Parts: sequence; structure tokens; C-alpha cells
Amino acid sequence: MAFELMPLPFPKDSLGPTISARTLDHHHGKHHATYVAKLNEFIAGTPLEKQDLESIIKATANKTGTERKIFNNAAQVWNHDFFWNSLAPNGGSVPPEPLKKRLDASFGSFENFRDKFVEAAVGQFGSGWAWLVAKDGKLEITTTHDADNPLITSGYALWTCDVWEHAYYLDHQQNRAGFVKAVVEQIANWQFIGKRLAEAESR
Repeated sequence: MAFELMPLPFPKDSLGPTISARTLDHHHGKHHATYVAKLNEFIAGTPLEKQDLESIIKATANKTGTERKIFNNAAQVWNHDFFWNSLAPNGGSVPPEPLKKRLDASFGSFENFRDKFVEAAVGQFGSGWAWLVAKDGKLEITTTHDADNPLITSGYALWTCDVWEHAYYLDHQQNRAGFVKAVVEQIANWQFIGKRLAEAESR
């Protein structure tokens, strides 16, 4: 089956000033779209063409050659789909109480979570992703390099922030910390995180 570019789940001009419509034109309309097109190109005529995205990612992880190219593009499609769902206009601020209690239990306070998440995101050298994951009944912050994600590392992904430069450079230049802090405080989709946490706990 051919994969399609996921429509943004929010109006393109609704995440400013944290993420501008101009950034989304490039990030979603060009970068994300290219990953989808390349994935379809690489899997055409192969057994992977009939598999879902997660299966393709797991089947091609830690491989070389063409399979590595397939993994990179498939994982980046999944990562970006997940990232857009992690964002919401007028999101951020303090999460709803049930989720806040879980963050408090794992990190001491919401503020500690925010600061540790920003620290981890800034500490990710080069391109990659910062994640909030559920693991062994606890919430943890982790990072991955390039296209890697929790599907092939560990933990159940609850939320992510893209720290590739194309995610923030037009709006924040080199200020990755300011970008990530603004994402947490202003446009984090707490409802999505809560839904993912419920899924993790029912597994």
C-alpha cells in the first residue's frame, strides 16, 4: 500500500509564535512529505509494500543498505505523524490533574519535568528527538538520534519534540532550548499524552 502524508491536525497558522505557518510549510509540506514519497519509492514492489508502518520500522531497524534507507524514511514518517499529534493550539501550560500527578510522581513536579525535558532535548547532539515514555510503570525522558524512536529502543512513546534544526530554525535560530521550552509550555497536547498513557497502562 502507498502511504500518504498525514494532514496536520490543527490549522497551519494556529501554533504561532512557537511554530509559524512558514515553518510548517517547510517542515510538514516539504520535509515530512519527502519522507513519505521516499518511503513509497523504496518499498514499491517489495514485500514491505503490504505492511503497516510500525512493522516496516521494526523489520528494517539496525539494517544496512536499502533497508537502512527504508528504515530512515519509515521512522521519520512515524515520528512526524506522532509529533504533529503531540501538539495543540492553546495547549501547554499545566497538564490536567491525573497526568500532572504522574509527572509529579516521576519527576518531583511539573516544573522539574519541563526543565529535565528541555535539558535532554538540548543535550541531544545533532539531529534527533526528545521523548516522554512510559516504562516499567514509570514515566521517563529519553532521546534518540536521527530517525530512531521508542519502537526500536525502549518504552512506550507518550509525547515527543522534534529537535532537528528544520523544526525550529526559521522561528528560533540556534535557540533550541527556547523552542523546546515554548513547546512544553504553550502547545503540548496533554489530551494526546493522557490517551497514550492510558494505552500504555492497559498493555
